[in-house]
Amino acid sequence: MANVSKRGDSYRIKVFCGYDVKGKQVVQTKTWKPPEGLTERQIKKELDRQVLLFEEDCKRGQVTAAIKFETFADQWFDEYAKINLRSTSYARQKQLTKRVYPAIGHLRLDKITSRDIQKFVNDLITKEKNMNNGKPLSRKTVVHHLSFISDVFSYAVKMGMLTDNPCRRVSVPKGEPVEKNIYTIEEITKLFGLLDGDDVPLKYRVLFKLAVYSGFRRGELLGLEWKDIDWDNNIIKVRRTSNYTKERGIYTDTTKTRKSQRCQKFPKYVMDMLKELKDEQDRERERLGDKWEECDRLFVKWCGKPMNNQTPYGWLKEFCEKKEMRFCDIHSLRHLHCSMLINAGVDVVAVSGDLGHSCISTTLNLYSHMFQEAQARASTAIAEALSFDDKSKYDDDPVKKSA
Repeated sequence: MANVSKRGDSYRIKVFCGYDVKGKQVVQTKTWKPPEGLTERQIKKELDRQVLLFEEDCKRGQVTAAIKFETFADQWFDEYAKINLRSTSYARQKQLTKRVYPAIGHLRLDKITSRDIQKFVNDLITKEKNMNNGKPLSRKTVVHHLSFISDVFSYAVKMGMLTDNPCRRVSVPKGEPVEKNIYTIEEITKLFGLLDGDDVPLKYRVLFKLAVYSGFRRGELLGLEWKDIDWDNNIIKVRRTSNYTKERGIYTDTTKTRKSQRCQKFPKYVMDMLKELKDEQDRERERLGDKWEECDRLFVKWCGKPMNNQTPYGWLKEFCEKKEMRFCDIHSLRHLHCSMLINAGVDVVAVSGDLGHSCISTTLNLYSHMFQEAQARASTAIAEALSFDDKSKYDDDPVKKSA
């Protein structure tokens, strides 16, 4: 609602526009001076029109959001992200600013259009490279950039500073489908054999084999504690994750989702490996005495502290290079675990629960091609089982052959 007051030969229009990110009331003002020669009735009519136009401008954010994107995004980090996001997510969003701020950070929030953001997204797809390996950015990385921008705009809308999020009309090109880089059964059998070598520390042998048998995420594996193991029933419980950020170092956090907290039953082979690891850790604790720092984790440094999140990746990469074997990252072992379940005919509900996904649609979206391939094999098996004809009679008939 606008408030109008006369100041000499001009009029001051004041509009209440909600609150800013710090909870302070936002009031926008505009001064309008009637052109000379207008009658009193004409002045009143034009003043009403100016009030209406100014209110519409405020509603669209053309007045209230006169703040640079970078300035407001920094406020969003302080006022919202730091409080509501996980530390790893917060750190990841901060990383995205390296590309977002140079592109649109200098623009006013209310002046950024969908076309500005679409151009930025298209440039990420076609021009930008990964800062670590120089390869083109993946579609997933581009989506993360767009999501960050959209989160900032959504917060501006929520705060009453804008009425529209321009990211709603922006799309990310699909690009070429990327095949998941995972080991074959033959390769993982070879890897298991190499891990049994005398030159391999027991903790790494157990870590990578458990990764395949369990399908646990890296943070879930490193967050396992001895009290999570039910030795009598061969069950391991996932109750936490081990994460790392530059600011906090290694820290314990909740699981990715509520459904990520789960239990899995394992064969005797896996439990025997874990018992062997427990015995070795107990001996090291006794040998080091006061130098040992107790944390109850399965996978630790030499002194008992939690293992760093990057250590398994670096160790396996170096190990594969030394053994002249193809390297796939740690998360690929989770994909391998899932593919073996699907190939064994396990239904999607059970696979989703096993992986700790928050909903079945997540499993279907990530592994739809694997389920389709499994379904195709099932259809072929049914067709062959129900074929009562003698297949040999089709051998010399090209028409029936093609049918």
